[in-house]
Amino acid sequence: MPLDYFYTPVGLKLDLNTVVDEIIRYIEIVPDDTYTVIIGTDSVNHVGVDFVSAVVVYRLGHGGRFFWKRVQENKKYTLRNRIYQEALMSLKLAENLVASFAEKNFTNFNFEIHVDIGNNGPTRELIQEITGMIRGSGFNVKTKPESYGASSVADRLLR
Repeated sequence: MPLDYFYTPVGLKLDLNTVVDEIIRYIEIVPDDTYTVIIGTDSVNHVGVDFVSAVVVYRLGHGGRFFWKRVQENKKYTLRNRIYQEALMSLKLAENLVASFAEKNFTNFNFEIHVDIGNNGPTRELIQEITGMIRGSGFNVKTKPESYGASSVADRLLR
């Protein structure tokens, strides 16, 4: 499997294992607080499609940290296919993160996948399919307006 590289808001380049270590370190600072690790992917059409996936660790009531990666593809997607690709990228990343956390015997957090779809707009017809696919894979899922991991964090990194 090729290495996934992620970036911090200040531009540091980290591999997935280092991201996991950073998340664990962040949680261990105040271990009694409530944490959610969130995966969200968003995309935009350019010449091809630019995908950004964000990994957010949120400390309830106290903000959080995030890491992100970008994938550019030189092919055309319909809106439906692009939304599915966003969800599949988030699922694959979530599976890799969960496996990495399990290897370190660390599960002191909640886990969610945020998808950039909602009841308004052209993506509303995909809600049941996409959320069913993610729930069927064993993950909690959030859609707009609660899906800030995709619709705010990842989206902001596309601009």
